[in-house]
Amino acid sequence: MNRIRKNKDIIMMIILLCIVIIVAFQIKIFAGKDQKKVDSIRIGVAAYKVNDAFISTVLSDLLESAKACEQKNNIKIRVDISDGKEDQMIQNAQIDKYIALDYDVICVNMVDRTMAATIVDKAKSADIPIVFFNREPVEEDMLRWDKMYYVGADAKEAGVLQGEMIVDAYNKDKSFIDRNGDGTVAYVILEGESGHQDSLVRTEWSVQTLKNGGMKVEKLTGAIADWDRNQAKVFMEKWLKEYGNQIELIISNNDDMALGAIDAIKMLNMEQIATVGIDGIPQALASIEEEKLLGTVVSESKLHAQAIFDIAYSLGKEQSVDTEKLIQGKYVRVKQYKFTKED
Repeated sequence: MNRIRKNKDIIMMIILLCIVIIVAFQIKIFAGKDQKKVDSIRIGVAAYKVNDAFISTVLSDLLESAKACEQKNNIKIRVDISDGKEDQMIQNAQIDKYIALDYDVICVNMVDRTMAATIVDKAKSADIPIVFFNREPVEEDMLRWDKMYYVGADAKEAGVLQGEMIVDAYNKDKSFIDRNGDGTVAYVILEGESGHQDSLVRTEWSVQTLKNGGMKVEKLTGAIADWDRNQAKVFMEKWLKEYGNQIELIISNNDDMALGAIDAIKMLNMEQIATVGIDGIPQALASIEEEKLLGTVVSESKLHAQAIFDIAYSLGKEQSVDTEKLIQGKYVRVKQYKFTKED
């Protein structure tokens, strides 16, 4: 009887040993899979238009951030960039491809910020986190899932800083802006997109800040130039021929359009007009040094790119995102500052 019991005990020990070996083997397999995932991250980037002056700089800086991280941490990071060509249907198809290929993270610069819901739902179903940037989805869409974030500058802050820059220049030398000395500054405005949140808010607060600063202003005309230098140049040529020296100030929602206005002034061989932009792209900074552009609101592309990459990298490694840098757990607001020849 004791012998039978002893044999049973031996058999139970063998069974338990087999179970331990099997469990250990499975843990090793899963650990190997996790290690493989950590060793390689694929990031899909969907831009609204890759040749946008500011976005192209951000994308270039994003690639540099990935390269630096790759070298520092000995990890393979693949960043693929697609061009939405200002068409939401094209961008949707590109994002669908990233999802089908099971990318670790998708970064999206929306063509149409109001159309993010479908993208969010598809990514959520595939459990692929999203980092939106530069074009902020509506608040309701940002609340659809916890694995989505936004990186961008504050549009109101940009408008206020731009307005303050003009007020500062006006107070320093009124004749520089109020060229006919009548006490009223006549301006034209180049806006980004019809109905675009940043464009609307930048315009509103730039002009309101002029008024708050004690300037009396009059709008001569304005146009939607789609953030584009060439379109801005065309509009500016037309206005210069129509209004001539009546134009005392050019307000632009971004640097690229501001540079287009300066191109038109140069082409028509007219006296320089006080012109301000937003973004701080290299071409604008060079124009300020040449005293063609009065100033810009700098929103450093490197800061945008690094913030986008830091979040994407953490998500790709399945680590928690640094909440200390986030507003409401989802938003990164990149700092901005005024820049003129004197700065």
